Amino acid sequence: MSIAVRQATSKDLDAIWEIEKECFTVEAFTKEQIAHLLEASSGISLVAQIDHEIAGFIIGLIYQNDKKRSCHIYTIDVSSKHRRKRVASRLLSELEGILIKRGVTTCYLEARINNMAAQKLYQKQGYKKVKQLKDYYGRGIHGIQLKKDLF
Repeated sequence: MSIAVRQATSKDLDAIWEIEKECFTVEAFTKEQIAHLLEASSGISLVAQIDHEIAGFIIGLIYQNDKKRSCHIYTIDVSSKHRRKRVASRLLSELEGILIKRGVTTCYLEARINNMAAQKLYQKQGYKKVKQLKDYYGRGIHGIQLKKDLF
């Protein structure tokens, strides 16, 4: 089984949105929000394919702050049938490689405070906990922000 990673396009919107709805409930992005993120000029959107099927995706936006460039990863999702196949790790690595080439020095993302699988993955990839985010995913549903220096 090999994972192919490529740039996402608007043609991938339906498949991406189906995975987003599968992975998230109330905090899922709308189809319109995902379309906006895919079209953002400062965005990087990648899909991972296994046997020509979209198995997962990642979307991040690059921000210019003073002289530094950072990236905020808005969403990284893997369909349930393709979990535990290193899809998310591969997407993160591919995105970070692109970010480094574009001069981005720092990358941020968030996870639910009780999503230990996601936190473990991110920490394995070199992300460090920065702060807790009260009610980030809705009332009583806290998040945690993580950060990685890309150098």
